[in-house]
Amino acid sequence: MESTRLQKISRLVQKELSEIFRRETAKTRGTLVSVSSVRVSPDLSVANVRLSIFPSEKAQDIMDNITRNERGIRHELAQQVRYQLRRCPELKFHIDDSLDYIDHIDELLAKDKPKENLENSENSENSEN
Repeated sequence: MESTRLQKISRLVQKELSEIFRRETAKTRGTLVSVSSVRVSPDLSVANVRLSIFPSEKAQDIMDNITRNERGIRHELAQQVRYQLRRCPELKFHIDDSLDYIDHIDELLAKDKPKENLENSENSENSEN
């Protein structure tokens, strides 16, 4: 269970990183990077940041770019939170593919639904006879 302090710091880092990515992706049309969640280590030295990237086909390219510019992003974050945090945590970025996973499950359920409807209609016809 995270302490209240860790939750507040995680939320602060998430909010500021979201704003940084919003400003940067406004320059590139058709791309959206959102910060899904931030988990800060108990000693406040590392922040694991999960990014949701749309469209997902560009996710790896964008993630490579973000990883290359990690120091610049951390510096910009440090400028934003300099009055709230003494030290800015090291950032570790990860791709959040939960939306792709949900889409995949929906596709599988949609494929299974016609079969299920056929079975239900056959069962109802057999029960009538």
